[in-house]
Amino acid sequence: MTGKLVAGKATPRGAFPHVKVANGFAFVSGTSSRRPDNTIAGAVVDAMGTTSLDIAEQTRAVIENIADILASVGASLDDVVQLTTYLVNMNDFGGYNAVYAQFFDSSGPSRTTVAVHQLPHPHLLIEIQAVAVLPVPPSSKEAS
Repeated sequence: MTGKLVAGKATPRGAFPHVKVANGFAFVSGTSSRRPDNTIAGAVVDAMGTTSLDIAEQTRAVIENIADILASVGASLDDVVQLTTYLVNMNDFGGYNAVYAQFFDSSGPSRTTVAVHQLPHPHLLIEIQAVAVLPVPPSSKEAS
């Protein structure tokens, strides 16, 4: 079993890896739209201090972050078998679901979406964790 931090991704805010590989699966830790410089995709604060949060932009950034993390262990979004999504506000479900449908269809991973009181930063609207089956290398298939 190996845990891995992925270069170019935001450093986890705790002692855990971006992804853990075990028994042919990749377990992606809860992933947000936080960038490596600790800014947050889909969060803008104007000169007056007014905050605008965009669930669609955050959802897209989260799924793209998961895709990058999976690529680091030789997998892709096509290999995802299960997702758990945490939304701070279920009123964001429609915007999240619309972007989700750009990446996955009804043949995609099983999915659970729950509302949570808050996430580790007040500008985060969404966090997703994922489980993927690692692809079997072609040479391994031939040996079977």
